[in-house]
Amino acid sequence: MIELRPFNNLGGANHGWLDAKHHFSFADYYDPSRMNWGALRVWNDDTIAPNAGFPAHPHRDMEIVTYVRKGAITHKDSLGNVGRTEAGDVQIMSAGTGVVHSEYNLEPEATQIFQIWILPTRTGEHPRWGARPFPRGERAGRFVALASGFPEDADALPIRAEARVAGATLKAGETATYAASKDRRLYLVPATGAIELEGVRVNARDGAAVTDVDEIAVTAIEDSEIVLVDAA
Repeated sequence: MIELRPFNNLGGANHGWLDAKHHFSFADYYDPSRMNWGALRVWNDDTIAPNAGFPAHPHRDMEIVTYVRKGAITHKDSLGNVGRTEAGDVQIMSAGTGVVHSEYNLEPEATQIFQIWILPTRTGEHPRWGARPFPRGERAGRFVALASGFPEDADALPIRAEARVAGATLKAGETATYAASKDRRLYLVPATGAIELEGVRVNARDGAAVTDVDEIAVTAIEDSEIVLVDAA
């Protein structure tokens, strides 16, 4: 089953420095039918103005994955980590027993990110942060694990959840498949372009919630960059 969630129907708010769209209930946006998708709790589509961002704030027992679509985001936390993650790259933060962090766009242009929160399978562990580049060319024509709690995804950033965040870049007309399981939930968003998923057109920044499938085939209608979460 595929439920399309068009970008124009998402909740959210424009705060001036931050234009946020929420695929699930978050902050002042509340929809009881969109609290989560399995262990996937948050998928925010944020556009952050230059020289603006989120001041220091706490998190606990949450896996937070940031996918940078345009520009760059600069992270600083109470563990002493400081890092700049730019377009196409990914950062993860396992909040564990608690961490305070800030995220700022220190670039001269707007930064666009997907921020994804996944409920952890393991809680109460020491917090950690990490980031790494994932060149778009290495994802050409196929899904690649970007962040994962599965041991077989050795090249992905580690998270403390039985979940996977994957990405793919497809040229128009190309198809990529993703092996799933009928007891899992998939959530897929094209960062750019447009795709067809089992006969359903999914435009850039639309969400597609998928259940009860053993495999999905994603065909690019236009050149597309795709992010997918596979969670129980």
